[in-house]
Amino acid sequence: MKIINKVIVCSVAAVIGIVVTQYKDDIRISEAGLAVIGNAEGCIRNPYQCPADVLTVGIGSTEAGGQKIENKVYSLDEIAKRWVHDIKIAEQCVNRYANGRVMPQGAFDALTSITFNVGCTTLKNSTLFKMARQGYTPKMCEQFGRWVYAGGQKLNGLVIRREKEKQLCLAR
Repeated sequence: MKIINKVIVCSVAAVIGIVVTQYKDDIRISEAGLAVIGNAEGCIRNPYQCPADVLTVGIGSTEAGGQKIENKVYSLDEIAKRWVHDIKIAEQCVNRYANGRVMPQGAFDALTSITFNVGCTTLKNSTLFKMARQGYTPKMCEQFGRWVYAGGQKLNGLVIRREKEKQLCLAR
């Protein structure tokens, strides 16, 4: 697929507004959790190659969840629908491998955010998820700071995101 060269950005806040008004019963993550993910990922209405060289659209949506990416400019409604689909996948992972159903809301939001970012396969046997399976503790929240590397390098964007996730986790 030849990707449209011009990047067409969109408003994360507008997509969050659509999600919380039209899909609030489909996902558990709070508006604060959505904001952490959305602001870290950004919103782009046309397909692009992310830093990991994966075809992406909207708010971090790839084809990994079974949704094909078309070479077009996506509407905010389409982006919201794709995002909810991807959030559901992350939430299912948190519920299955990190005791998500009994996690306090802030911890659930933080675990969903990091899962959305790095993937279930990477996290399901991690120390973070092992601690979560044993039940919520503030000590568990300290694990977020370990997930700031990509390609062997510490990335400032991940440092910022993980600190926000840690604060969500501690807020319970």
